[in-house]
Amino acid sequence: MRWTLLVDPAGRAGWHNMAVDQALLDLAAGEGRAFLRLYRWEPACLSFGRNEPALRRYDRALVERLGLDAVRRPTGGRAVWHAEELTYAVAAPDGAFGPLRLAYRRIHDVLAAALQAIGFDASIAGAPERGAGVDAGACFASPAGGEVLLQGRKVVGSAQVREGGAFLQHGSVLLAGSQDQVSRLTIGTVPADGSIALNVVRGSAVTFEEVASALADSARAWSPAWDAATEDDPSIAAAARRHAERFASTAWTWQR
Repeated sequence: MRWTLLVDPAGRAGWHNMAVDQALLDLAAGEGRAFLRLYRWEPACLSFGRNEPALRRYDRALVERLGLDAVRRPTGGRAVWHAEELTYAVAAPDGAFGPLRLAYRRIHDVLAAALQAIGFDASIAGAPERGAGVDAGACFASPAGGEVLLQGRKVVGSAQVREGGAFLQHGSVLLAGSQDQVSRLTIGTVPADGSIALNVVRGSAVTFEEVASALADSARAWSPAWDAATEDDPSIAAAARRHAERFASTAWTWQR
């Protein structure tokens, strides 16, 4: 299978990023294409999982009073604060990696290998005794099994959705900072932040470009055949426009 790599270090609004990721899923389902997208967020943004009870779990009035960007993802999972990170998105036909758990693991194996290539002792989390539900707080509060760890803490948080014979998995690789903003916006009990950032482990800065390059190299384990593209590719841009209004809508973001 031939893959397409998109790298966008400039930073985009949350609604834009989710519209593009949904567009890649559409193209994977409709045309059998496979994509790896690496990108950033500007401004920083709070994202909710597709089925997460955000109105009950997070303080909408405080989010709006602080002028924070917020978006609901097309994938499941729990809340993430997107700031100093590299975000990856993989969209491909279901047959590219097989069942959900196998695809999740194969993608995280590539993420772990990329971090190992730049000097990090990354490992893969074992399955917990009991999975966390969507009402369990932030994505980085605890490993879900099969995720990438450093020093026993999550450095990557991911979520996946399957539609029309294809899947989208995307997630955050923490370059710096923390998930404390999620805790500040949480109503009621606040789970401990189980995350760790790459700069904390290294003791110095880790750049988007360094991790993106390592991840692009590591992803060649999926296929030797790759093309490069940008979000301005006509088919990608047209598909993203179809979803922009939904992801920019506060009704979608705060639907539950």
